[in-house]
Amino acid sequence: GDLAGLKAGGGGGCRRVKPRELRLVDDVASKCLSRPPDAQPTEAERKIWEQVNQVLMEALAILDDLQSYKGAGEEIRQAIQNPNADRVQERAWGAVVPLVGKLKKFYEFSLKLEGSLHGLLKALTSAHCSPTQHLEQEQALARQFAEILHFTLRFDELKMTNPAIQNDFSYYRRTLNRMRINNVAAEEENEVNNELANRMSLFYANATPMLKTLSDATTKFVSDNTDLPIENTTDCLCTMASVCKVMLETPEYRSRFANEDTVSFCLRVMVGVIILYDYVHPAGAFVKSSKIDMKGCIKVLKDQPQSSVEGLLNALRYTTKHLNDETTSKQIKNMLQAN
Repeated sequence: GDLAGLKAGGGGGCRRVKPRELRLVDDVASKCLSRPPDAQPTEAERKIWEQVNQVLMEALAILDDLQSYKGAGEEIRQAIQNPNADRVQERAWGAVVPLVGKLKKFYEFSLKLEGSLHGLLKALTSAHCSPTQHLEQEQALARQFAEILHFTLRFDELKMTNPAIQNDFSYYRRTLNRMRINNVAAEEENEVNNELANRMSLFYANATPMLKTLSDATTKFVSDNTDLPIENTTDCLCTMASVCKVMLETPEYRSRFANEDTVSFCLRVMVGVIILYDYVHPAGAFVKSSKIDMKGCIKVLKDQPQSSVEGLLNALRYTTKHLNDETTSKQIKNMLQAN
């Protein structure tokens, strides 16, 4: 099918999708958004698909690591309470060093993710066809773009609810500084040098560090590729937002993609593309003239069980750029008020 109804153009761009156009969403929906996907890369896509696939395989391991990240809260508490007990200090340091190794791995992974995003955006926004045609013709890449967004929001949801991460890292830095002052050698291979530690601190200080990385990377992609109309990028993003929203709010789809996995996948992808759009589009996602139907998208989120979408609503509240602008309607601000 042709996604004409979603094409940016007439009136509000790719805003409203009418029932008879639902079948137009079919193709993109079933191949790019259902779990497991059935989009296979074409020859032209294969090189970039394989590079991104490596990164996505690693993403699964990163999520497992983050999910099982317990932190060294108890050891740190003991060490702070017993500043002169060497054994207690050593135990805390011994607990924190491998955890910081994990945090370093997560941070370094964010840079790989940035590289993948760059490659995918280049393929999905090139000028040779419309955003809709891109999503129809390059479904395996569109799928990977969706997977990256899904990973990003999942990572940030886990990070947001894990205060141990920043606690462990700041203890590590304080202890390392003290060791430097006292000329105690730290094991070299574990040491995170100062410059890297500063970058990691900035990264983990974000409520949603991976999203921030992707938003900055998308913004940089647009400013680096001045020959590419910005609409190529924003239309690609709003088309994906529309497809997700339609899938989530239309009963026929919901029943066909019955597994909860697909629902949570679509929700995360929808929120991810909204946030990227809000960063890249000069006026953002929340203005009246926005090509994304924000009220519809927020309503879809609000219709889910609250526990499953609280992290996504928080991402819209705290990681978007334009939500608090005067141009954002009161209604949208009220819909996003934390209860």
